[in-house]
Amino acid sequence: MESQVQPKLIIHGGAGSSLKGKGGVQVVRSSLYQVVDAVYGMLLDGCAARDAVVQGCRMLEDDPLFNAGTGSVLQSDGQIRMSASLMDGVASRFSGVINVSRVQNPIELAEFLQTSPDRVLSDLGAAELVRELRLALYDPLTDQRFQEWLADRSDNFNRKMADVVSESAGRGTIGVVALDSMGRLAAGTSTGGKGFERIGRVSDSATPAGNYANANAGVSCTGIGEDILDECLAAKIVVRVTDGLSLRESLARSFAEAQSRNRDLGAIALDATGAIGWGKTSEVILAAFHDGVSRGDSLEAGPEPQVFIV
Repeated sequence: MESQVQPKLIIHGGAGSSLKGKGGVQVVRSSLYQVVDAVYGMLLDGCAARDAVVQGCRMLEDDPLFNAGTGSVLQSDGQIRMSASLMDGVASRFSGVINVSRVQNPIELAEFLQTSPDRVLSDLGAAELVRELRLALYDPLTDQRFQEWLADRSDNFNRKMADVVSESAGRGTIGVVALDSMGRLAAGTSTGGKGFERIGRVSDSATPAGNYANANAGVSCTGIGEDILDECLAAKIVVRVTDGLSLRESLARSFAEAQSRNRDLGAIALDATGAIGWGKTSEVILAAFHDGVSRGDSLEAGPEPQVFIV
């Protein structure tokens, strides 16, 4: 059966203040493009948007370059607690886990909860779900993250945010938004947190502020979680598209508002027409996309706040 819609895909690996030289750009681009190639291939084969998003998030969680799953940053007490969420735009259904530990892919828990009457679980509840699903216990700690934690512990955790990518300073999240061949949208987001935070802190990633989709648009956010929550950024962009603004107008208005309040954040987005976009107030957003013809990315965009539409 011939596809009704040309599939589209955009992913991100965080946002931040710099990429250290061309070598850093190439390392990040290679990792992002591997995910884009694999997941876009699934979409061309007829994969549903939600399944493609889960697989993309899973691959990004498994890459220690990014702050989600393996390679997650440590909190102030030296523990890793991860959050993730999934939103099916067709069903307008949100699910997620908050501050879960000892699991390889938090996005898989969010996927399971799509069919649960209780769709967002935190710490102890998420841990019980891991046991219920008989998932193997997994330690996502890398030596890179442990050494960062030791260094910042000696400085009394004075940094605002942990390093997100091994070659760069940044803000830590991964995300995927997909439009499939049937015109269905989905969005997923996963994070290890901002690093060194107070125990029990909740990020934006498992809330509609950081991850949201419906039949009209899908958005995944990255940056300072508190700034994203204050803007209710993902839901705001999607609602504006739903109310009739173009994706470009929705992103531009939302990011102008965020910039006026000195927010530090970024977002990737897709709408039902196939428009692909991203925006940032941070210097860098680590985004890559496939527009149906070729791949592209945001890695060498200028440091100024901006909105980009494909």
